Amino acid sequence: MIREIVHINEELCDGCGICIPNCHEGAIQLIDGKARLVSDLMCDGLGACIGHCPQGAITIEKRESAGYDELAVIVQMVKKGKSTVFAHLKHLKDHGEKGYLKQALEYIKSHQEIIPFTIQEVHTFLHGDKDKKEVSQHVPVGCPGAKTETFSAAGFTLAGAKHEAPSTLTHWPVQLHLINPAASYFHHADLLIAADCTAFSHGDFHQKFMKDKKVVIACPKLDQGKEIYIQKFIRLVNEAKVNTITLVLMEVPCCSGLLSMVQTALSYAERTVPVKVVVISTRGEVISDNWIPTA
Repeated sequence: MIREIVHINEELCDGCGICIPNCHEGAIQLIDGKARLVSDLMCDGLGACIGHCPQGAITIEKRESAGYDELAVIVQMVKKGKSTVFAHLKHLKDHGEKGYLKQALEYIKSHQEIIPFTIQEVHTFLHGDKDKKEVSQHVPVGCPGAKTETFSAAGFTLAGAKHEAPSTLTHWPVQLHLINPAASYFHHADLLIAADCTAFSHGDFHQKFMKDKKVVIACPKLDQGKEIYIQKFIRLVNEAKVNTITLVLMEVPCCSGLLSMVQTALSYAERTVPVKVVVISTRGEVISDNWIPTA
């Protein structure tokens, strides 16, 4: 498949750092005086950083890819030096990508003869205090709310609450502009796409719709950048290979725009995915719950 990734021309980059806060995923960091992409995984390829580069050093490149390949990425990171590698490894650790982090560490361990730092230095950096000052200036400064996390569904109640219903949420973020389709928790998941108002309308939203699914939320009427949503849906189908899609919409006409975006994405996708559409009334009742034809 063809994947779009940010490309930074290091000759043009003057290290101003203006692009960094505009990378919501924190995939760009300032290292050794240059802006560097430290994670192909967390780069969504949508180019929010491009318009903020006064030197025109950032572009989007399209390249053939079978999806994210950590081994290919770490090979390129090693060529850029220790600081870039350490920033990349920290990025994987901070975003809970344990599988990719393990692959990277195994590569470094098995190629010590060509790598200018030891696996012991890596472990110390990731788990101890030594060498942290060396790369402390490379901590991502993107939107904290977009930091990817996975966790177990809450099995607790608030202090003092007798019958608090537990949350079934297992990941963060959930807003469609902030999620990254390459995050590992989307792989082969049952995807729930919910209009913003639905969770406020249906009293048992978590147990009835969210349980055992990975959720993203959006408002088809008020959100801007809907073409970005379509591209993310395409990536969730093609790259994350989601198993099913469940759309939960309100009965109001504007909510049908979310279904339209999903259908547009599926018309461009390389895979066919079963789609269920649930419609909720403004009083919180389930009006319809049906699988729809997809071609």
